[in-house]
Amino acid sequence: MTVYSPPKARVAALFAAAVRHVAPDQAPAIELERPKQESHGDFACNVAMPLGKQLRRNPREVAAEIVAAMPASDLVDRVEIAGPGFINVFLRAQVWREVPAAVLRAGGGFGRVDLGRGEKLQIEFVSANPTGPLHVGHGRGAAYGASLANVLAHAGYDVKREFYVNDAGRQMDILALSTWLRYLALCGEIVPFPANAYQGGYVGTMADGIYALHGERYRRTAADVQAGVPPADEDAEAHLDALIANAKRLLGADYAYLHGYALEEQLGDCRNDLTEFGVCFDTWFSERTLHESGMIERALEQLRKHGHLYTQDGAHWFRSTAFGDEKDRVVQRENGLYTYFAADIAYHLNKFERGFDRVIDVWGADHHGYIPRVKGALAAAGIDAERLVVALVQFAVLYRNGQKASMSTRAGEYVTLRDLRAEVGNDAARFFYVLRKSDQHLDFDLDLAKSQSNDNPVYYIQYAHARICSVLAAWGGVSADLLDADPARLEHPQELALMRRLAEFPDSVAAAARDLAPHIIAYYLRDLAADLHALYNACPFLVDDAPLRDARLCLIDATRAVLSEGLALLGVSAPDKM
Repeated sequence: MTVYSPPKARVAALFAAAVRHVAPDQAPAIELERPKQESHGDFACNVAMPLGKQLRRNPREVAAEIVAAMPASDLVDRVEIAGPGFINVFLRAQVWREVPAAVLRAGGGFGRVDLGRGEKLQIEFVSANPTGPLHVGHGRGAAYGASLANVLAHAGYDVKREFYVNDAGRQMDILALSTWLRYLALCGEIVPFPANAYQGGYVGTMADGIYALHGERYRRTAADVQAGVPPADEDAEAHLDALIANAKRLLGADYAYLHGYALEEQLGDCRNDLTEFGVCFDTWFSERTLHESGMIERALEQLRKHGHLYTQDGAHWFRSTAFGDEKDRVVQRENGLYTYFAADIAYHLNKFERGFDRVIDVWGADHHGYIPRVKGALAAAGIDAERLVVALVQFAVLYRNGQKASMSTRAGEYVTLRDLRAEVGNDAARFFYVLRKSDQHLDFDLDLAKSQSNDNPVYYIQYAHARICSVLAAWGGVSADLLDADPARLEHPQELALMRRLAEFPDSVAAAARDLAPHIIAYYLRDLAADLHALYNACPFLVDDAPLRDARLCLIDATRAVLSEGLALLGVSAPDKM
């Protein structure tokens, strides 16, 4: 497939060639903007101003030299210098008239760019503890990560999507204990349920499943379960840990079954929820494999060999302060157990051992302080820490009737992603989640997401797609003959505006990939839909003038293709009817 070269990129190349001629020793960035006023041309460039400062010359004089040095091109109609040194470029109308056919010839891949050039890139996102249903906070990370992965793949990267399964450690032990205590209650053994255990109704559901399968096989007396356990009101965490220790002692080998049952039930629920949300992964990486394979020991030995570990009070510490962290971090406690950080070090080293050129982690914004220590560990192991990029995702707050909606449905449970999807639908959830930069606070308006109005951006965009499909269906469907339509018949200002907008799509994909910002695609689609609706209201499509009709149908069919392609990047459907 031939990759479309947008006019913006081609004009930027003209400027770059001219600047090399005028100032061969300088390398200023070439930035083109679309002027707000059409009278200022198709693109405006300010390169003469920073270049004039570097050369200590009048920017207008430098601008004149740049214009004179620009290579001849059939793209350009004329170039003007304005103000203190802006260079305004006016393109020939034919440049825009070539776009609809280029879109249709691309066969759904018009927006593909080769920014990544096959670079192997891994993106890890969601990675929620499998200790309960996914909540609305996880939903934003899922929508952002999945959309970003789609955009990066569209931009020429070799992308692999990964979910890190936290299936080792204390949280899974708490879930196993919580499930067992609910199971014991079914057997008639009543043990006071700890307030810091998992409270959700799903825990009781898992207990019901175990009881249905095995009856009272895992019953132990309440007295034995509570033997030697300190009171919860004295130390809640010590109380919980003692109950876990008793569970492991009393159940023996059966504890592994209960632990595994709870894990698989919750992980399975997570997989199903995400799959229904249109979020899929190439790899589900188990934390347990880090412990069982010896990866953690090998990772720490690598750090120790380079002098980055030391021992104090029986524990092993990583000198993370040497790499910008606020304090050193324990990697192995005095009892021999590895910390979560030790597992994270081994996991990130493993990512690069698997051959990825760059790794992107999508974390909740509350993990911001974790970034220096992980990057420090990579640097200590001899890996360029800049190859790890961390994208932070802020929490989403739900609003209903203009008021902040309750985030709790039952004691101890947030509103689940499944609840949100059931209320507003997958499309609205996916789109609204990526309407803002990931590191910005998101107010999720439930009423707006459900409304069928132009104020609802996803409805507005999908309606544009459905409108086009309705026109094409009334004509009798899409025909390959549209590629032979004469684009010179497209002269209306709204037609030219729509063609210009279509040409921007590859640039929007490239910008979204560079900035790790899929919201750029959402904004682009909203603008494209606005241009389509404006054209729909200004010009009839099924006119008697056959050449004009075919040219307009080619234009709107190209718009339909780009709307569909862009929505697919965000995991949103493009309906034919609404």
